[in-house]
Amino acid sequence: MASKAAAVKLRLVSTGLNEKGEPTGYTYYIRKNVRKHTEKFKFRKYDPRAVHPETGKRGCHVLFEEKKMPPSKKN
Repeated sequence: MASKAAAVKLRLVSTGLNEKGEPTGYTYYIRKNVRKHTEKFKFRKYDPRAVHPETGKRGCHVLFEEKKMPPSKKN
């Protein structure tokens, strides 16, 4: 019987900027198979808080980069 692949939870953090020029902090959470993918992920995804640099409208597709998960709070 085959064993399950080692999957790790990841956090994708937006590189988009808001009206003030600060990072939006919008995140997506995904799972990554460590055996197949060893490099860091970068995806172009939708960020509803980011401002488009040309039109000035909120909500655009920006680059999301892989970051470490925040520590869990255990009581």
